[in-house]
Amino acid sequence: MLAQSPADNFLQHALALEYIKLGNDEEARSLFEEILNRDPAYIGSYYHLAKLLERIDATDEAINVYEKGMEAAKKAGDDHAFSELRSAYEELTF
Repeated sequence: MLAQSPADNFLQHALALEYIKLGNDEEARSLFEEILNRDPAYIGSYYHLAKLLERIDATDEAINVYEKGMEAAKKAGDDHAFSELRSAYEELTF
């Protein structure tokens, strides 16, 4: 499926999650960043990218991703995603 639609956000996001399961954070990070660079409104990738960044001790980058994600969620009117991102952000910053 990905070969037929290499720029499909959903497929790339799913692949990134599989990379995480396999312990390949570098490939997962690359895919999440590619998705968000291409489509900043793809809100689900912010949370997973930020969590990955937390796990590899890139705290400042994770905070930045949470902030961008909250902004995108607010703009999209996605209160659920906003709440999840804010909770994770607050856990990290307080």
